[in-house]
Amino acid sequence: MAGRPRSIDRNKVLDAAEALVMARGAGALSFDAVAKAAGITKGGVQYAFGSRDNLIRAMITRWGDAFDDEVAARAGTDPSPQGLIRAHLAATRDSNADDHSRSAVMMTALVQHPDQLSDTRDWYETRLAGLDLASSDDRKLALAFLAGEGAFLLKALGLFSVSELQWKALFEDLLAATAPGQSGVAADED
Repeated sequence: MAGRPRSIDRNKVLDAAEALVMARGAGALSFDAVAKAAGITKGGVQYAFGSRDNLIRAMITRWGDAFDDEVAARAGTDPSPQGLIRAHLAATRDSNADDHSRSAVMMTALVQHPDQLSDTRDWYETRLAGLDLASSDDRKLALAFLAGEGAFLLKALGLFSVSELQWKALFEDLLAATAPGQSGVAADED
Protein backbone atom coordinates (compact mmCIF):
# COMPACT_ATOMS: atom_id res chain seq x y z
CA MET A 1 0.00 0.00 0.00
CA ALA A 2 1.49 3.30 -1.08
CA GLY A 3 1.85 5.94 1.57
CA ARG A 4 0.35 9.36 1.33
CA PRO A 5 2.62 11.67 -0.68
CA ARG A 6 4.54 14.18 1.39
CA SER A 7 3.48 17.74 0.85
CA ILE A 8 5.92 19.92 -1.00
CA ASP A 9 7.00 23.16 0.67
CA ARG A 10 6.82 25.48 -2.34
CA ASN A 11 8.73 28.21 -0.54
CA LYS A 12 11.58 25.80 0.21
CA VAL A 13 11.68 24.83 -3.47
CA LEU A 14 11.57 28.49 -4.53
CA ASP A 15 14.38 29.30 -2.07
CA ALA A 16 16.47 26.51 -3.59
CA ALA A 17 15.70 27.64 -7.15
CA GLU A 18 16.58 31.24 -6.34
CA ALA A 19 19.86 30.23 -4.66
CA LEU A 20 20.71 28.04 -7.65
CA VAL A 21 20.14 30.85 -10.13
CA MET A 22 22.09 33.32 -7.97
CA ALA A 23 25.03 30.92 -7.73
CA ARG A 24 25.08 29.48 -11.25
CA GLY A 25 22.83 31.62 -13.44
CA ALA A 26 19.38 31.11 -14.92
CA GLY A 27 20.71 28.52 -17.37
CA ALA A 28 21.35 26.18 -14.42
CA LEU A 29 17.67 26.13 -13.48
CA SER A 30 16.41 22.62 -14.12
CA PHE A 31 14.03 20.38 -12.20
CA ASP A 32 16.93 18.02 -11.47
CA ALA A 33 19.15 20.77 -10.06
CA VAL A 34 16.32 22.36 -8.05
CA ALA A 35 15.25 18.98 -6.67
CA LYS A 36 18.79 18.19 -5.56
CA ALA A 37 19.18 21.66 -3.96
CA ALA A 38 15.79 21.37 -2.20
CA GLY A 39 16.37 17.80 -1.07
CA ILE A 40 13.31 16.42 -2.84
CA THR A 41 12.64 14.36 -5.95
CA LYS A 42 12.48 15.74 -9.46
CA GLY A 43 8.88 14.49 -9.54
CA GLY A 44 8.15 16.59 -6.45
CA VAL A 45 9.35 19.75 -8.21
CA GLN A 46 7.35 18.84 -11.32
CA TYR A 47 4.27 18.16 -9.20
CA ALA A 48 4.60 21.51 -7.42
CA PHE A 49 5.23 23.66 -10.50
CA GLY A 50 4.41 21.67 -13.63
CA SER A 51 6.97 23.35 -15.88
CA ARG A 52 10.19 25.32 -15.71
CA ASP A 53 8.30 28.41 -16.91
CA ASN A 54 5.84 28.02 -14.04
CA LEU A 55 8.75 27.74 -11.62
CA ILE A 56 10.28 30.95 -13.00
CA ARG A 57 6.89 32.68 -12.88
CA ALA A 58 6.46 31.58 -9.25
CA MET A 59 9.91 32.97 -8.36
CA ILE A 60 9.12 36.31 -9.95
CA THR A 61 5.64 36.44 -8.43
CA ARG A 62 6.90 35.64 -4.94
CA TRP A 63 9.56 38.34 -5.11
CA GLY A 64 7.12 40.89 -6.53
CA ASP A 65 4.42 40.07 -3.98
CA ALA A 66 6.86 40.47 -1.08
CA PHE A 67 7.97 43.85 -2.42
CA ASP A 68 4.36 44.95 -3.00
CA ASP A 69 3.50 43.96 0.59
CA GLU A 70 6.39 46.08 1.86
CA VAL A 71 5.28 49.03 -0.27
CA ALA A 72 1.68 48.72 0.96
CA ALA A 73 2.87 48.61 4.57
CA ARG A 74 4.98 51.72 4.03
CA ALA A 75 2.10 53.53 2.32
CA GLY A 76 0.00 52.85 5.39
CA THR A 77 -2.82 55.36 5.53
CA ASP A 78 -2.04 56.75 2.05
CA PRO A 79 -2.73 53.94 -0.44
CA SER A 80 -3.27 56.47 -3.25
CA PRO A 81 -1.23 55.99 -6.42
CA GLN A 82 0.96 58.90 -5.26
CA GLY A 83 1.41 57.42 -1.78
CA LEU A 84 2.30 54.03 -3.25
CA ILE A 85 4.98 55.55 -5.47
CA ARG A 86 6.50 57.43 -2.53
CA ALA A 87 6.41 54.19 -0.51
CA HIS A 88 7.97 52.34 -3.46
CA LEU A 89 10.81 54.87 -3.57
CA ALA A 90 11.36 54.54 0.19
CA ALA A 91 11.41 50.73 -0.05
CA THR A 92 13.89 50.92 -2.92
CA ARG A 93 16.03 53.37 -0.94
CA ASP A 94 16.16 50.86 1.91
CA SER A 95 16.90 47.84 -0.30
CA ASN A 96 19.99 45.81 0.49
CA ALA A 97 22.55 43.74 -1.42
CA ASP A 98 20.30 40.65 -1.24
CA ASP A 99 17.47 42.62 -2.85
CA HIS A 100 19.80 43.75 -5.63
CA SER A 101 21.03 40.20 -6.21
CA ARG A 102 17.47 38.85 -6.23
CA SER A 103 16.45 41.53 -8.71
CA ALA A 104 19.35 40.65 -10.99
CA VAL A 105 18.26 37.01 -10.85
CA MET A 106 14.69 37.92 -11.74
CA MET A 107 15.77 40.25 -14.56
CA THR A 108 18.00 37.51 -15.96
CA ALA A 109 15.11 35.08 -15.86
CA LEU A 110 12.83 37.62 -17.56
CA VAL A 111 15.30 38.34 -20.35
CA GLN A 112 15.77 34.64 -21.04
CA HIS A 113 11.99 34.11 -21.10
CA PRO A 114 10.36 37.02 -22.93
CA ASP A 115 6.91 35.48 -22.42
CA GLN A 116 7.34 36.37 -18.73
CA LEU A 117 7.72 40.07 -19.54
CA SER A 118 3.97 40.71 -19.86
CA ASP A 119 3.37 40.28 -16.12
CA THR A 120 6.18 42.71 -15.33
CA ARG A 121 4.93 45.18 -17.94
CA ASP A 122 1.45 44.97 -16.41
CA TRP A 123 2.92 45.56 -12.93
CA TYR A 124 4.68 48.75 -14.08
CA GLU A 125 1.58 49.97 -15.92
CA THR A 126 -0.52 49.38 -12.82
CA ARG A 127 1.96 51.24 -10.61
CA LEU A 128 1.80 54.31 -12.88
CA ALA A 129 -1.86 54.02 -13.97
CA GLY A 130 -3.31 56.16 -11.19
CA LEU A 131 -1.16 59.17 -11.99
CA ASP A 132 -2.48 62.11 -13.98
CA LEU A 133 0.42 63.09 -16.20
CA ALA A 134 -1.29 66.41 -16.92
CA SER A 135 -0.48 67.26 -13.29
CA SER A 136 3.00 68.62 -12.57
CA ASP A 137 3.11 66.84 -9.19
CA ASP A 138 2.18 63.50 -10.76
CA ARG A 139 4.74 63.95 -13.56
CA LYS A 140 7.42 64.51 -10.90
CA LEU A 141 6.29 61.32 -9.18
CA ALA A 142 6.47 59.39 -12.46
CA LEU A 143 9.94 60.75 -13.21
CA ALA A 144 11.18 59.97 -9.70
CA PHE A 145 9.73 56.46 -9.94
CA LEU A 146 11.35 55.82 -13.32
CA ALA A 147 14.68 57.25 -12.13
CA GLY A 148 14.55 55.10 -9.00
CA GLU A 149 13.76 51.96 -10.99
CA GLY A 150 16.55 52.74 -13.44
CA ALA A 151 19.06 53.24 -10.62
CA PHE A 152 17.90 50.04 -8.90
CA LEU A 153 18.18 47.95 -12.06
CA LEU A 154 21.58 49.39 -12.97
CA LYS A 155 22.85 48.67 -9.47
CA ALA A 156 21.30 45.19 -9.44
CA LEU A 157 22.97 44.33 -12.73
CA GLY A 158 26.33 45.62 -11.52
CA LEU A 159 26.37 48.53 -13.97
CA PHE A 160 26.24 51.28 -11.33
CA SER A 161 28.35 51.35 -8.20
CA VAL A 162 27.56 53.72 -5.37
CA SER A 163 28.13 53.71 -1.62
CA GLU A 164 25.23 53.02 0.74
CA LEU A 165 25.36 56.65 1.91
CA GLN A 166 25.22 57.96 -1.68
CA TRP A 167 22.39 55.54 -2.50
CA LYS A 168 20.31 56.81 0.41
CA ALA A 169 21.05 60.43 -0.54
CA LEU A 170 19.91 59.86 -4.14
CA PHE A 171 16.61 58.45 -2.97
CA GLU A 172 16.15 61.13 -0.33
CA ASP A 173 16.44 63.69 -3.15
CA LEU A 174 13.95 61.73 -5.27
CA LEU A 175 11.52 61.60 -2.35
CA ALA A 176 11.97 65.30 -1.59
CA ALA A 177 11.26 66.15 -5.23
CA THR A 178 7.98 64.24 -5.06
CA ALA A 179 6.49 66.23 -2.20
CA PRO A 180 3.35 67.99 -3.47
CA GLY A 181 4.03 71.55 -4.62
CA GLN A 182 7.82 71.11 -4.80
CA SER A 183 9.46 72.73 -7.78
CA GLY A 184 11.80 70.57 -9.81
CA VAL A 185 14.97 71.54 -11.64
CA ALA A 186 13.14 72.11 -14.93
CA ALA A 187 10.61 74.42 -13.25
CA ASP A 188 13.42 76.40 -11.61
CA GLU A 189 15.01 77.08 -15.01
CA ASP A 190 11.83 78.52 -16.55
